[in-house]
Amino acid sequence: MSNFVELWVYLSATPLFGLTATLVVYVLAQWLYVRLSQPPWANPVLWSVVAISCVLLATGVPYPTYFAGAQFIHFLLGPAVVALGWPLWKRRAELRQRWAHLLLAALAGGAAASLSAVLLGWLMGLPPDVLLSLAPKSVTAPVAMGIAEKIGGIPALAAVFAVLTGMVGALFGKALFSVLRIPTDSAGWAARGFALGTASHGIGAARALQVNADAGAYAGLALGVQVVLTSLLIPLVFRLFFG
Repeated sequence: MSNFVELWVYLSATPLFGLTATLVVYVLAQWLYVRLSQPPWANPVLWSVVAISCVLLATGVPYPTYFAGAQFIHFLLGPAVVALGWPLWKRRAELRQRWAHLLLAALAGGAAASLSAVLLGWLMGLPPDVLLSLAPKSVTAPVAMGIAEKIGGIPALAAVFAVLTGMVGALFGKALFSVLRIPTDSAGWAARGFALGTASHGIGAARALQVNADAGAYAGLALGVQVVLTSLLIPLVFRLFFG
C-alpha cells in the first residue's frame, strides 16, 4: 500500500500523470464505446472528459499539473487536423463539381449557428460579453477563443461553449438526421457529415469519421471551411455593426 501511495505522489507531481491519465481513460472509454456497438451517448470524448474531471476533483491535482502532461497529446491535434485532408484529396473530383454549393451551405450553416446562439442568449437576458462568447461556438475551441477575444468576449467561456456544442452535435446528430429523413446513400452521408462538421467542428467530425468515410471526409471539409469563414466574417460583422 505504501508503495502505491509513493507511486501516486510521484505521478501526480510530474507530467507523466496527465499523459498517463488521458491515454488510459480514453482507451477504456473507446473500448466501452466499441463494445456497446458505438451508441452516440457512449461517445468516448464525452466520457473521457467526465472521468478525467472527476479524477482531478477527487485527487486535488491542479489542472496546470495535469495539462503539463496532456499537452503532448494536445500537440497532436495539429497533425490530426492536417490528416483530414487525405480523404478530401481522394474526393477532389467531386469537390471541384460541388464547391459552389458547399461554400453556400457553409455560409448559411455558419450564419445560422452563430446568429441563433446569440439571439437565444439575448432573449434569455445574458450579459453582452457572454453573448459575444457564444458567437463563435461552432468552430474548434482554439479558434473560438481567438475570435471571442477579438470581439470582446471571454475566451475561456468561448472554449466551453465550443466543446459543449461539439458534444451536443456528436450525441444528437444521428437522431436529428433520422427525424429529418436524410438518406444513408453517398449523397446523404456527405450531407450528414458536412452538416455535422459545420455545426459541431472537430468533435462532430470525429463522430462522423467513426460512422462513415464519406461523412468523415465532408465533416473535415466543413470544419476547415468554418474556421476560415468564421475567423474572417465574425470580427468583420462586429466591427461594422458594433465597432
